[in-house]
Amino acid sequence: MAKLFDFQAVWKQIPEIIQYLPVTLELAIISMIVAVVLGLLLAVVKMKKIPVLSQVINLYISIIRGTPIIVQLYIAYFGIPMITKYIYMQQGLEYQASDTSGMVYAIIALSINESAYIAEIFRGALASVGVGQIEAANALGMTYFQALRRIILPETMTVALPGLGNSFIGLIKGTSLAFTCAIVEMTAQGKIIGGRSYRYFEVYVSLALIYWVITLIVEQLIKVIEKKLQIPDQVKMVETEK
Repeated sequence: MAKLFDFQAVWKQIPEIIQYLPVTLELAIISMIVAVVLGLLLAVVKMKKIPVLSQVINLYISIIRGTPIIVQLYIAYFGIPMITKYIYMQQGLEYQASDTSGMVYAIIALSINESAYIAEIFRGALASVGVGQIEAANALGMTYFQALRRIILPETMTVALPGLGNSFIGLIKGTSLAFTCAIVEMTAQGKIIGGRSYRYFEVYVSLALIYWVITLIVEQLIKVIEKKLQIPDQVKMVETEK
């Protein structure tokens, strides 16, 4: 009679799944970098309240946050090649869908999805910067972008870091859906192992343990970075409160 739950299978499968950790991290890190840049741009435009463009960005954020990431991944995987093929046909060129890796489609979808949430994180962080500091920068003759680089962004990053850290953790877990773009990362490899051994429950327990450990490591890294970014006065205040 087969075991109801095989503990040995859980530990035995972990090394085989971890072989695909680099793929998961590559997806998460690249998508996060793109999402942070895009999210910051979106937040700045919203804060500046640029006519028309602000309304377009609000609609963009609403659509992205209002639709499931798996749907967005499918749209990227099937929709981008269709649009690209149409553009190629208009120019009389031949397009091969195999020319583009599924990794590209997954990064596009994950970046776009995450940027909508990060834009709101940055918007809140930007709003926390004192108006007096911006006015002082203007009085010194700084342009808005100079003030943004020298004053606003350093303070914004300190405030936004916890939210960005949570977004990155969510993004790492979100990469588990990248199999929709024909990418073999940790979860996809787990499905392959489960199909081979029929021990799906043990496979998903292995995956849960791996993602949990990764989350713990990322959380500790974020705490270290947060301490590094803290203003000296803030550190003294925290230590005094303790």
